[in-house]
Amino acid sequence: MTETIKTEELKERVVEAADALAGELAGLSDRFASEPETAFEERRTSAAMAEYLREKGFEVETCSGGLDTAFTARSGAGGPGVALLAEMDALPDIGHGCGHNIGGVASLGAGAVLREVLDGVLPPGSGTLFVFGTPGEEGGRGKAKMLSAGAFDGVDAAMMVHASSARTVVKHFLGLVQLRFVFHGRASHAAAYPEKGVNALDGVIQTFNSVNALRQQLPPEARVHGIITDGGRAPNIIPERAEAFFYVRAPELDLLEELTEKVTACAEGAATATGCTLDAVAKDSSTAPLKLNAPFADTYRRALEYLGLPEDPKPPWKNVGSSDIGDLSQAVPVIHPHVPIRGGLKIHTREFAEATMSPDGHRAMVEGVKCLSLTALELFFAPGVLEEIKREFTGA
Repeated sequence: MTETIKTEELKERVVEAADALAGELAGLSDRFASEPETAFEERRTSAAMAEYLREKGFEVETCSGGLDTAFTARSGAGGPGVALLAEMDALPDIGHGCGHNIGGVASLGAGAVLREVLDGVLPPGSGTLFVFGTPGEEGGRGKAKMLSAGAFDGVDAAMMVHASSARTVVKHFLGLVQLRFVFHGRASHAAAYPEKGVNALDGVIQTFNSVNALRQQLPPEARVHGIITDGGRAPNIIPERAEAFFYVRAPELDLLEELTEKVTACAEGAATATGCTLDAVAKDSSTAPLKLNAPFADTYRRALEYLGLPEDPKPPWKNVGSSDIGDLSQAVPVIHPHVPIRGGLKIHTREFAEATMSPDGHRAMVEGVKCLSLTALELFFAPGVLEEIKREFTGA
């Protein structure tokens, strides 16, 4: 039997296995949606995910990277390490308005499908399939923390899908730095002794004015946006303390660093102009931009073509945000395609959370199972594909 014939037979088995699991996977996704848990509190969700994978034959290690709700499921040994990423956290109040129940269960399902299809086909020692439970994506940088702790050692390529309103293979994510600027002045009665005061709020306002001027020279794909978190206590007291909180976003690490310095300089200049002192703090929840990998994306596109699913012509720069998948993409090749529930949906809404439990949501989840499984097949059985992906990643 030639490798081509074998691979074609495996593709057929993947589709059949995914369809056979569709009902139980939909039930699991709906269960997670009806019992949402926020970042690093995903105890029921994580335990159910880990138990599902154990039942499918995976070896599961809990508390991966020192995170209580993270886990590493492993099947096979040696060879290329292919990872599926299972997100699990929900948003406060809104629930699964980002659809992590769909994306997370799609990775579980792909793991189960591949475990079944590859059993007895992939020679011992020629490949390792991982499924990682990755908590705390919503502002918690779970993947970054797992990466720093070495949880992804042995991984050659990682992938996941994300629920969306459109079917897109490439979606950019901006790097993000969070900045807090605390201005210190001197309190005084604003009417009786204004000349004795140093107005910390003026420092914050001047910072916003300077940032607004800076925006004229920003690249179109960069973003700077902020709020005032402390503006004083009463109108008749000159504020002795004021605080602003900014997000700085950019598509490349060097541009992100440059813009962070410029925004910080806006605050420093404002402090000088108003006579305040400044504490500038870069929060540790900053994330890296997504490092794109064209050969990896093309591998996923071949899965879509096999299934007869058209990619939507949505620009990859449209409606972009930030995610901890960017941190992982700086260490290993990563793809993060989107599976469509239905058009018109907006993420981080209650409408989106409800849609994940609809027939459309279930269909999107099964699409993710099939596409991830078909993509992984190529990585395991077409060594040249993985080598091309790794060359693109290293720039060799």
